[in-house]
Amino acid sequence: MRLTRLLTLAPLAALVACGGGEPVAETDAQLVERARGIHERVITLDTHDDISAADFTAERNYTMDLPTQVNLPKMEAGGLDVSWMIVYTGQGPLTEEGYANAYANAIEKFDAIHRLTEEIAPDRVELALTSDDVRRIVAEGKKVAMIGVENAYPVGTDLIRIAEFQERGARYMSLAHNGHSQLADSNTGEGSGEWPHGGLSDLGRQAVAEMNRVGIMIDLSHPSKEANLEALSLTRAPVIASHSAARSLGDHSRNMDDEQLMALAENGGVIQTVAFRSYLRPDKNAAHNAAAQEVLEQVAMEMGFDMPEGGRRAMFQAMQAMSEEERETFQAELAAVQAAADERIVDEVDPIAPPVSVSDLVDHIDYLVDLIGIEHVGISSDFDGGGGVDGWDDASETFNVTLELVRRGYTEEEIGMIWSGNLLRVLDQVQAVAAEIQAGR
Repeated sequence: MRLTRLLTLAPLAALVACGGGEPVAETDAQLVERARGIHERVITLDTHDDISAADFTAERNYTMDLPTQVNLPKMEAGGLDVSWMIVYTGQGPLTEEGYANAYANAIEKFDAIHRLTEEIAPDRVELALTSDDVRRIVAEGKKVAMIGVENAYPVGTDLIRIAEFQERGARYMSLAHNGHSQLADSNTGEGSGEWPHGGLSDLGRQAVAEMNRVGIMIDLSHPSKEANLEALSLTRAPVIASHSAARSLGDHSRNMDDEQLMALAENGGVIQTVAFRSYLRPDKNAAHNAAAQEVLEQVAMEMGFDMPEGGRRAMFQAMQAMSEEERETFQAELAAVQAAADERIVDEVDPIAPPVSVSDLVDHIDYLVDLIGIEHVGISSDFDGGGGVDGWDDASETFNVTLELVRRGYTEEEIGMIWSGNLLRVLDQVQAVAAEIQAGR
């Protein structure tokens, strides 16, 4: 993890009214204090946090300050109220064996989340199924867990599993991930040039209708543009993009171009702006990473640590394949190497090749608000799945996002909409549409 640093930008000449009605300049300290008050009052909600079932056992779990980017201590330290914990399955072969393995992986993660909220720490975190649940749990002083499904591959060819996943607590699901599923083409087709479905498959079109029927939000992050536009044309309910950014500012296939964004706004949906370095500013991120990697590798070599190749996601995948004992040893050694490298990176790299930061994240939020309206914009991190930016590299730094929004002039009402209000509004509408469909209307 990068060093925790409170974002300190040049003080704004914000104006507040004094007792006599004359406007006076708000000092930077006063602005920070005002931002902290807003951060405490609004519900902060992050729609995408990857998990490993190995971190949800009696011996090792999110009540501990694990080296994960999200856990209860980090949420409490940073004032993050709601974590959407992700039932993620990588894309595999479209065979009965592949579907069976994917389903088993999904159920393991569903069970892990329920174990945390029902057995391990029910006094500190509770599973929410509705927006009313979210507000009640937060009011009770507890953290909120919600469940999203990243990649509908585990559904296989039996769409009854969509209702099963809804019953297990899933409230959004994407129809594909990095690789074409049985339901939809993936954004990765841009690289391969292969589009097996030309958007959605016939089964994918049926899945859209079934998700509408049971009340699961359709997630447009990861499927292809054509699949997303087709889903938008078919759905009876608003949709979300659970962790994407604006392609006009970051040219990556995982981001949404203006055509998709305008269609999402017309649908009434919301894009959860993702704090993922290589999506927000690919150019800036590449320059910083190249310089920082040289320092990290030099430190790792000096300390005798074998560094996995392939970046943060490769490291995360490597840890998932390890035994618990191997992972604990690896994480302890990695933390020591990273701590030693961080100071050198800050001193030697940041001044000449600055990292992608919270400011870059809010640049995307500004762009999206201007293009499609504030009611269609939210926030996500993709923590423990490769996400994080300088200033918001784990849940303990969540306040920095609110602080930057305040610096940009967003009001408390607007910040509440961006952090959670817009997403919860979509959830309400999706569940209302499901009730109408089930009632035969």
